[in-house]
Amino acid sequence: MATHYETLGVSRSASDDEIKKAFRKLTRQYHPDVSKDQDAPIKMAEINAAYDVLKDPEKRQAYDYELDHPQPDMSQFTRQRGGQTDFDFNQFNFRDAGGTGFGGGGFASGGFNFEDLFGNGGMGGFGGGRSRQTGPQRGEDQHAVLTIDLHAAYEGATRQLALQVPQVDAQGHMTLQNKTLNVKIPKGIKAGQSIRLAGQGLPGRQGGPSGDLLLEIQFENDARYQVSERDVTMSLPVAPWEAMLGATVAVDTPGGTVEVKVPADSQAGRKLRLSGRGIPGSGNQAAGHLYLVLQVVLPPADRPEARQLYEQMRDQLAFNPRQGR
Repeated sequence: MATHYETLGVSRSASDDEIKKAFRKLTRQYHPDVSKDQDAPIKMAEINAAYDVLKDPEKRQAYDYELDHPQPDMSQFTRQRGGQTDFDFNQFNFRDAGGTGFGGGGFASGGFNFEDLFGNGGMGGFGGGRSRQTGPQRGEDQHAVLTIDLHAAYEGATRQLALQVPQVDAQGHMTLQNKTLNVKIPKGIKAGQSIRLAGQGLPGRQGGPSGDLLLEIQFENDARYQVSERDVTMSLPVAPWEAMLGATVAVDTPGGTVEVKVPADSQAGRKLRLSGRGIPGSGNQAAGHLYLVLQVVLPPADRPEARQLYEQMRDQLAFNPRQGR
C-alpha cells in the first residue's frame, strides 16, 4: 500500500508548501468533475485522505512515527480455528504513536479490553493510527478546490456544486453517491481561503459524525485582471488626447462602473489607484485597492481625414519618441 507521501508524490522531507502544491496539482488532475479516469473518485478519496494527514503537523508527526515503527505482521501469529482467527498477543508489545506502551507487560497485563482495540472481535481500523480509539469516531475531512469568477468575491454568490460523496451502507461498505450542494460564497472572500461544509466529508465510524468538506477558493483565469491578496490590477485603455489633455472616463470594474479622472500629461503605463475598490473587506480585514494601468490606444489612419491629422502632427510637432533612449 502506498504511503501518504507516495500518494501525493512528495518526499518525507517535503515542506508544507510543497505538500499543498502537490495536492492542488492532483486535485486538478483527478477531480471527478474534470477527469475522465474511471478510478478518479477513488484516487481523489486517497488524495484527500493523504492531504488531511500531512497538512496537519500533529497528524503528520504521528503518521511519521508509524512509518518508522511499523506494526508486526499479524499473519505469522495467527491460526485458524472453526472459521475464526486467534492471536497470540504475548508475542508483541505494541506501542502507540507517542511511544507509550500499554502497561509494560504487553497485552498480557490485566485491565485492557481487546474488543476496545479490534471492535467486535474484528480488525477494523487497526494500523491506521486509530487502533486505540473506541466508540464513535469522527470521519476525515475532505478537501477540494472551488474555482469562482472575481465578481463573486465582490458581491457574494451562491454556486451549485455537483460532487460524489462517500456513504456507508447497512453492511458497512463505503460507496460513492452523486450529490448536489448549494455553496454560499461570502462577499470579500479571497483566493486561498476555504469554505467549510459541515458533515460533507468522509463518514464517521461506529456511529460517529461525518467529517467536513473544505473548499479552497481559486479565481478563474481572466486576462483582464491580476489579483494579489485583495488588490486587483487591470488596464485602462485611453485615447491620446485623454492621456495628454486629461479626461473623466467611465470604467467597468469588477465592482461596477465608476468615473475615473485621468490626469493630464499621463504616459502609457501610468498606474492610478482607486482606494478601497479592490476585493471588499471581510471580518477585520480592510478592502483592497483597484489599480488601473493606462494603455494609450492610437486611432487607426483608415480614413483620409485621420491620415491628414497624423501628417499634421508629424509636420507640426517636433516629437521624437526615441530621443533620450
